[in-house]
Amino acid sequence: MDWDDIPMYVPKPDFGNLLAVLHRQVPPRPTLFEFFLNDRLYRRLTDGESQGDSDSLAYRQQVMAAFFAAGYDYAPVLVPGFDFPSGRVQIEQTISINDGAVITDRATLQAYNWPNPEIADYVILDALEKTLPGGMKLIGYSPDGLLENVIKLVGYERLCYLITDDRELVHIVFDEVGSRLVDYYDRQAGHTAIGACILNDDWGFKTQTFLSPRQMREFVFPWQKEIVKVIHAHGKPVILHSCGYFADIVDDIVDEMGIEARHSYEDIILPVEEAYERYSARMAILGGIDVDFICRSSPEDVYRRSKAMLERTAQRGGYALGTGNSVPDYIPDAQYFAMIRAALEGH
Repeated sequence: MDWDDIPMYVPKPDFGNLLAVLHRQVPPRPTLFEFFLNDRLYRRLTDGESQGDSDSLAYRQQVMAAFFAAGYDYAPVLVPGFDFPSGRVQIEQTISINDGAVITDRATLQAYNWPNPEIADYVILDALEKTLPGGMKLIGYSPDGLLENVIKLVGYERLCYLITDDRELVHIVFDEVGSRLVDYYDRQAGHTAIGACILNDDWGFKTQTFLSPRQMREFVFPWQKEIVKVIHAHGKPVILHSCGYFADIVDDIVDEMGIEARHSYEDIILPVEEAYERYSARMAILGGIDVDFICRSSPEDVYRRSKAMLERTAQRGGYALGTGNSVPDYIPDAQYFAMIRAALEGH
């Protein structure tokens, strides 16, 4: 296979492989994990044009077909029709976590029109299940996470001030967002097509969490624990996708919330090889081949690091291969295919 070839032969999907990883077991074969790819890869892997907008059934079916073609045992899905509107403008590659705030005080809190998770288009899961390839499951996620949505509504700097100036207001905003996310996850996790859920919520910078660990435990983690609880009540495992520093909150993630796996690693914070050695006895480690490394390295080097990571974890389990975060469109296709080739060769 040439470095830039699309894999033509992939193993039959079996969600049991990913379940084994999430339970820190050795899967029957090397297993892939990714939060999302990009539209160029979705088209290339399905040999077609873009299928509708991101809220359409056709688009989700194309994503599902692309994940199948690339050798994944699942496809990620976002149920449309539910989000927390803010004043943010259309974003492209970067985002300000201060712009677009719509809740600034008690008056704007009272005026905000809170969304109803009941009206989300959960029926789309029925339609996807009908064309879901045998052996695959869907992994559901939310329209941003608890802390992300609060920051989107309030603004990061204002949130930090409000914790001192009006702590009760901050609790109200977290409660309004958190309770609705619990309802949303409860509804999607109960669907038979859903095999697991991603708790996607960025919690930190390079060197610290967005809020202090004490503040995270006061405002963020109680609702995250409730979300995990409703997902587990449906017998589904939880994957945390969260960027940033996390060393001070590992006990919260594993012991308090009971999350099975964590995704999103950066070499500048903690290389995935070190993360696996340090934490794999407590939670599954997913992805981790650093996005910056993939962009700057040759396909051969990406392949070698990916293969070495699979060899490191082969007899101990609890690992699925993937990028440190996702596959944005600035990652060259050749490097992406070099990474997944390390898991797919021989099948």
